[in-house]
Amino acid sequence: MKVKTVINPKYEPLREWILSIPAHFATQGEVIYDARNQIRVFTTPDGTKVCVKRFHAPRFLNKYIYLYLRDSKAQRAYQNGLYLIAHHVGTPDPIAYIEEYSGVGLGYSYLITRLSALKHLHREFTIAYTPALDATIRPLARFTAHMHEEGILHLDFSPGNILWDSVDGEYRFEIIDINRMAFGRVSMKAGCRSLRRLCARSSFFDEFADEYAKARHLDPDQCRHWIHYYRNRFWHNGRKARYQYD
Repeated sequence: MKVKTVINPKYEPLREWILSIPAHFATQGEVIYDARNQIRVFTTPDGTKVCVKRFHAPRFLNKYIYLYLRDSKAQRAYQNGLYLIAHHVGTPDPIAYIEEYSGVGLGYSYLITRLSALKHLHREFTIAYTPALDATIRPLARFTAHMHEEGILHLDFSPGNILWDSVDGEYRFEIIDINRMAFGRVSMKAGCRSLRRLCARSSFFDEFADEYAKARHLDPDQCRHWIHYYRNRFWHNGRKARYQYD
């Protein structure tokens, strides 16, 4: 089996430990997510808390595609993370990625990042309303607007992929699950469409649109219209929101 490892130069002192991840992943660390992919939290020898996501081996033809035609999800997430940080968009610091190859193509791949200091997922608001949701609307809108102004579009901007917390009285955000992103000019419609997976009452999006438009120097009425348009089309096109206030 062939193994490819790419390490962020500033984490080079952790090389020996990083190289050992495939061997001890299944038996060490704390599992925090377990589905097709698995995520575990580890503590490195120098005391750093890290998050390791193991991507499931692709099936059938995809093994070949990832070998010759397409970057692995781990590689894309690692490279996207570096790009986001260079553009001052919050995301857990990328440490390394590892790919395992056999004769038939790509097997498991691993993404290693620092464990985020932010304690909450936006998904918490899909379970029960709390006043914190209202307090995060405008800060999240500004964060999203900055990301879009930097030409960065998260293709799964959903409640489970937005980390948040209040730090020194200010709300901070980070995005995760970043292997699927688009880069380039983000139009008003594309930016509004990317919000369609968020779940909240209509007034959330009205306030969000106002702040988002202000940050991007756009027409707030147009933003409001397109946010609601794409949201309604998404949730009423054979999908049911788990949580909506209206």
